[in-house]
Amino acid sequence: IAEEGSNSPADVFFAQDPGSLGAVDPQLEELPEDILERVDERYRDAESRWVGTSGRTRVLVYSTEAVDESALPDSVLDLTRPEWADRVGIAPTNASFQAFVTGMRLELGDDETRAWLEGLKKNGAKTYEKNTPIVEAVAAGEIDVGLVNHYYLALVKKEQPDAPIANHLFAAGDVGNLVSVAGAGLLSSTDQLSDAEAFVEFLLSDVGQRFYVDEAEEAEYPLVAAVASPQGLVPLDEIEGPDVELTSFGAELEATVELLRETGWLS
Repeated sequence: IAEEGSNSPADVFFAQDPGSLGAVDPQLEELPEDILERVDERYRDAESRWVGTSGRTRVLVYSTEAVDESALPDSVLDLTRPEWADRVGIAPTNASFQAFVTGMRLELGDDETRAWLEGLKKNGAKTYEKNTPIVEAVAAGEIDVGLVNHYYLALVKKEQPDAPIANHLFAAGDVGNLVSVAGAGLLSSTDQLSDAEAFVEFLLSDVGQRFYVDEAEEAEYPLVAAVASPQGLVPLDEIEGPDVELTSFGAELEATVELLRETGWLS
């Protein structure tokens, strides 16, 4: 869409993370207030160009056989300690991990984020292409813990009901508890603006939001207050993560990727 610019045939950009939405926000039309107001301001663009449609929190998936719950870290920063050497899995090429690193940069600064990334490297953290293989590796005993989005546990449990795995949230306020969103925006180049608005409006309708509770395999969080979280999940309003603006993620993505290169996680 960025390459197509004003020639894009698309009407709506529906993306998995705020970094992707922010990368094309100059091409997005301002959304109507009646659409925006269905979602808490934390989960929409500060300039009204996109709105979150579902939420996900970062978690530490862990092996219930290899790790006692009492030994789990209070902070994601603790994963660089010696006791976690060769036991951690991450997916540095994945957009969700990159969004998490962006959140860390915004909350803690580049120097502390760089030190953490270098510490993970020194501690022998293992890399995977994406989230599902991390959870599967934990289930198989290949690693003991991994940084993923919360819903991948349910996806793996569906295929392996007896897998000895569970999710762990870090202590309240920890940068490891980032809550991010998938979201949608209207392209300024659309010639079907009313239909495009109707599509985004449906995504945020009670019916559209209940999809994440009743049908979606991923069990993401609905963002409309009238629709309760999927059963078994910590309610979204009880998760205390970093105080960062998701609006900033698009502009920061390039710097995050560069930092991952400099610390040896990307080539």
